[in-house]
Amino acid sequence: MTIANELDSTCGISDDELTVRFKESIRIDNEIRKIKGLPVAKYDKVTKRAYLEYPDGRKEYVGE
Repeated sequence: MTIANELDSTCGISDDELTVRFKESIRIDNEIRKIKGLPVAKYDKVTKRAYLEYPDGRKEYVGE
C-alpha cells in the first residue's frame, strides 16, 4: 500500500517518480562536471570512503 503525502497530493507526482527524477538529475550533473573537467564526488562501498574522481580517471580519497 502506498501512502500519499501532502507533496504528492499537491504536485501529483509519486514518490517513485520523484526518486527517478532525482537520480536522473544527479546523473546529468555528473556528466556536466566531467565535460567541464571538474571532479565528481563518489563513494567506495568496499573501503567505505568518499573520493573525488577526476575526468582523467584519477581518484583522490577525501582526507588524504
